[in-house]
Amino acid sequence: MSRQAGNKEQYMSTYSAFTDLQLIDLLKEDDSNAFSEIYGRYAALLVGFASSKLFDLEDSRDIIHDIFVKFWQERNTLKVDRDLKAYLFKLTRYRIIDKIRKNITREEYAAMVNSLAVDYEITIEQEIAAKEITHIIETSLNQLSPRVKEVYLLSREENLSIMEIADKLQISEQTVKNQLSTALKHLRASLAGASAVAFMFWLS
Repeated sequence: MSRQAGNKEQYMSTYSAFTDLQLIDLLKEDDSNAFSEIYGRYAALLVGFASSKLFDLEDSRDIIHDIFVKFWQERNTLKVDRDLKAYLFKLTRYRIIDKIRKNITREEYAAMVNSLAVDYEITIEQEIAAKEITHIIETSLNQLSPRVKEVYLLSREENLSIMEIADKLQISEQTVKNQLSTALKHLRASLAGASAVAFMFWLS
């Protein structure tokens, strides 16, 4: 039995007094109040961290919601020995990496890097990581056929609509959609090969 089991009733109304590790002990005994206390301590903090990287509050909330759902589902097998905060931030970083790899575009990445340059002191390691990802994106774009690359750049850099691109290039709107899909799929596959070190330095 957990070291806190005998005191559970006594402290039912004062969960805020428990340490993180004491709450984990209670959580492993299916204590929903312990879960609520952990959520209250860290959810907003994690959403703030995620939104500072993704620039999308709703996506950030969804990520943290999913993390805590899984956290509850796996409560009986959690392996948090020392630092719960660090554990939750680690989970969040990996979810952000996954989200970025699936959805990042050239412009979104540039905006993220520019924001980090303004708001934080960029280390040499982070600069190297940023250059690595930028190089991957540039190389990936150059691997596209001239027409697919042109369609992508018209969409992402000149902000033309699908209809405007079709009219400008004298091709069908469906062809524009297909070529944009090809370009984005290729970019995302290329980014999936970026080193974990590059992403982790950038997210640190």
